[in-house]
Amino acid sequence: MSSESISPPRELEDALRRIAELEAALTSTTSQLSSTTSRLATATETLSKTTAALATVTAERDKLRRAYEQLKAQLELIRRRIFLAKAERIDTQQLEIEFAETQAKLVKIASELGETDAELALGEGAASEGGRPARPRPKGRRNLAELDLPEERVVIEDPSLEGVAERIGFEESCHAGYRRGGPVRIVKARVVYKKPAAEGETPEIVTAPNPKELYERGMLAPSLIAHILVMKFRWGLPFNRLALVLGCEGLELDDGTMCRYAEHIGASLGAIVDACAKEAKETAFCLSTDATGVAIQPARIPGGKSQACKKGHFFVVLADKDHVFFEYQPKHTSDAVCTMFKGFKGYIQADAHCIYDALFRGAAVEEGDKPPDEVACWSHARRRFWEAAIALKDPRAREALLRIRALFKFEEDWAGLAPKQRHERRQRVSRPMLDDFFAWAGGVFEHVRGVRGPLASAFGYAIRQRDALRRFLDDGRLRLENNASERALRSIASGRRAWLFMGSDDHAQAAANIFSLVASCQLHGLDVEDYFTDIIRVMPYWPRDRYLELAPKYWLRTRARIPERELELALGHVTVPRPEQQPSSD
Repeated sequence: MSSESISPPRELEDALRRIAELEAALTSTTSQLSSTTSRLATATETLSKTTAALATVTAERDKLRRAYEQLKAQLELIRRRIFLAKAERIDTQQLEIEFAETQAKLVKIASELGETDAELALGEGAASEGGRPARPRPKGRRNLAELDLPEERVVIEDPSLEGVAERIGFEESCHAGYRRGGPVRIVKARVVYKKPAAEGETPEIVTAPNPKELYERGMLAPSLIAHILVMKFRWGLPFNRLALVLGCEGLELDDGTMCRYAEHIGASLGAIVDACAKEAKETAFCLSTDATGVAIQPARIPGGKSQACKKGHFFVVLADKDHVFFEYQPKHTSDAVCTMFKGFKGYIQADAHCIYDALFRGAAVEEGDKPPDEVACWSHARRRFWEAAIALKDPRAREALLRIRALFKFEEDWAGLAPKQRHERRQRVSRPMLDDFFAWAGGVFEHVRGVRGPLASAFGYAIRQRDALRRFLDDGRLRLENNASERALRSIASGRRAWLFMGSDDHAQAAANIFSLVASCQLHGLDVEDYFTDIIRVMPYWPRDRYLELAPKYWLRTRARIPERELELALGHVTVPRPEQQPSSD
């Protein structure tokens, strides 16, 4: 046999070679598996050590957090004892030391825990109840002497000691005042006297008495208070903007301070407004009134939850050409109106709102007395016809407008006449026109009364208010319309766009008093800021039963009787003149 016939087949050689390769691969895999098992054992050991370390750190962290919470509670307790228990007259010096030490420990622990500074600032007032940011801590009364302001010096003397006792110095204090152009610093220098003493006795040191103030121990002089009131209640500038303006002029004054002054001064000036209202009810021929709404900030509720503003109302009352006064009422109701006009028996001009019905039925006068006479407003009637003419293009509404226009044209031509002459012209010209108008309007209303819409509303208003719309024919002093009252309300309507709401019912009533005096000053041609400056100085000295003399109607006559040298000073005593004859309503 040949050698070729006994050699192993090729397939067997390939199989043996593959077996050898597999054995080599198995050996390598076994080696890798052994290495991986070794690494896994090492990792398991490391994980065990890490888990044990984490448990230790977590325990330490929990311990620190418990200590942090305890110190935080302790700090809050100390803070309350220091700042909320002043009325108990406790000694806070040691508490303040403990407070500082505890806060330092708290900061140290919090830094280890990674807490933020805002969460630590319990003593600094970082957060208040309800989650709202708290106001910064007050810094006390500012030193006006450090401000870069023009300075005025007022020397307050004691007339009884001048020329008798020796002057040995001054006791000085500063007030913030205002002159046209910017704020000023007013230095009030009270003279210090050494009274002569008998032989062997100690001389007495006496300081000139302080002038009386409407806002006692206040920082603001009357001139600056008057400027603040005028800017807010005449020009509608809110306090936060006024604070920015004064800051640019060199005087830092926060809006909270201005608000407190406005409420206090407004409430005090209410005595003058009450005197004006009393005189108006007793002597006025006709009272014209209207009202507008205003938002009132609600009182805070526990927990700091916010709630919507409530609605109040400002009524304006024009008493002939003598006074203008505003009245705040929380509710727009018949009871509020009857309270305002209680006891008045003359003419009252108002719109046809239902709240006035009780007034004209006699609810505000004593039983058996004649109720006030209602005078309606032709401007309100004309407005309804105008709406119907615009909306429906109805020729009857346009004809009504032409007829009413003729009435207004005649009144415009007669504006310069005396009341008696105007009354005679009205009887001769206006009365026949009105007779014809209401006869025609009555026929139109019978055709449209069953159809709802602006046309029926316009003619229905005129027919229902027929007697009140004809009331101006009774006397030449009565007006055809009530536009003057609506114009008087513009100061509130335009101002509330800037200051948005009143802080409370009390603040609204104080504001009503200020609005009253502002409007009355404008009625009589007075400079409002000068008037407030003088009144705020004079009122603390004035007898309560003579407040009517301080009303804008009588102020020029009253001011002429006060020594001019006293009113020229920014601060000082005021001599009250003797009462003259009771002011008349002429």
